[in-house]
Amino acid sequence: MNIELTDKQKVKVRTDSDLYPIMREILLQANKTDSNKEHLWVCGLGVNHKLLYIELVSLGTMFQSITEPMDIFSWALQKQVPIIILVHNHPSEVLLATQADKDLTDQMIQVGDLVGVKVVDHLIITTKEYFSFERSGLLAKLRMSDKFKLSFLEAERIKKEALRIGEGIGEKKGIKKVAKSKIYQGNNKTVISNNMLPTQIPKKLDFK
Repeated sequence: MNIELTDKQKVKVRTDSDLYPIMREILLQANKTDSNKEHLWVCGLGVNHKLLYIELVSLGTMFQSITEPMDIFSWALQKQVPIIILVHNHPSEVLLATQADKDLTDQMIQVGDLVGVKVVDHLIITTKEYFSFERSGLLAKLRMSDKFKLSFLEAERIKKEALRIGEGIGEKKGIKKVAKSKIYQGNNKTVISNNMLPTQIPKKLDFK
């Protein structure tokens, strides 16, 4: 689920302290209905580090959230976003990175490197404080880990899935452009309607 950002929230995220106040607001809102559940958000940043989107990708139990790699990277691949930050809350309010938190981050770093989307931090948050994997040095350690080194088959499967997502977006953009186009041929007006597929577009027009 995509979180609607206000103009005030569309900031440049240079450090974890830039992002935490925004995530705290979102967590306070989420706590009104799901205070006892872990939420996992993905924050997408542009090349200039401007915050482009925040997406809730998983709503789990009190102790864990469950997600798949492509749930985390899908929106970034669709929007061609080069940088993401993972954020999740601990309902227990204990700011301790569990082994599951470390494993998830480790795996997403590898998948991100494979699909061209860099994971630059992972925040664990409560309504009062937060923990940053990057600031603590944990992210750098996980980058050197080979605990979840992807096998050739896993890497190929992820690449194909990423390509499928990218191609799907490309097709949608192409159809949108076609739907907006109008082509005139001599005295006979040829209009490409919204119902026409790319294969139905006239390949050559005579403008004599």
